[in-house]
Amino acid sequence: MKRIVVLASGRGSNFLALARDIREGKIDGRCVALIVDRKGTQAAVRAEEFHIPVSIVDYSCYPSKNEYEEELVATIRLYAPDLIVLAGYMRILGAGIIRDYSGNIMNIHPSLLPAFPGLNAQKQAILYGVKVSGCTVHFVDEGTDTGPVILQRCVPVADDDDEESLAKRILSEEHRAFPEAIALFCQDRLKIRNRTVIILPDVGPGTTGGSL
Repeated sequence: MKRIVVLASGRGSNFLALARDIREGKIDGRCVALIVDRKGTQAAVRAEEFHIPVSIVDYSCYPSKNEYEEELVATIRLYAPDLIVLAGYMRILGAGIIRDYSGNIMNIHPSLLPAFPGLNAQKQAILYGVKVSGCTVHFVDEGTDTGPVILQRCVPVADDDDEESLAKRILSEEHRAFPEAIALFCQDRLKIRNRTVIILPDVGPGTTGGSL
């Protein structure tokens, strides 16, 4: 059973979707910790509801990013994760963490990458006038939203959409795509070949269910 550590900064809706799927036996993994970068996050409240340990590594308490990252790495290592999940984590990970856990850090982005990376992806899509947007689950590399793509889900962009309405529609797909990608990882069905993520066939007995 894979050990999963989640990093979050805000409301934690993707974290909640993951926790529910683990509890329902859809993911053969265990969420061993939620790490948040500030006090008072909704994600931490939700973790307590699922009896998941919460660690607070408050960015504002450290005089430099390097010192913050040192404490973050030390905290992550305490939980010995197989997979680190960035669920609304609003900071760019340092190169050291990414190298240490290469191929074992997963993020979700609210666009069909490589289109509209970075902040305000939904607003970028509206301003560009695209007819289709969506979300992308990807492994994390040292670039910004440039890692190998695992899964993508599409949503239509209506003529009367604004940033908020499009974001809501994309978020619904995020709540499906992210747990699905994590489940595949926990089944050892993801293989990175150059930049391509190969999804291996399911040859085992299936998901046996995880525990929180």
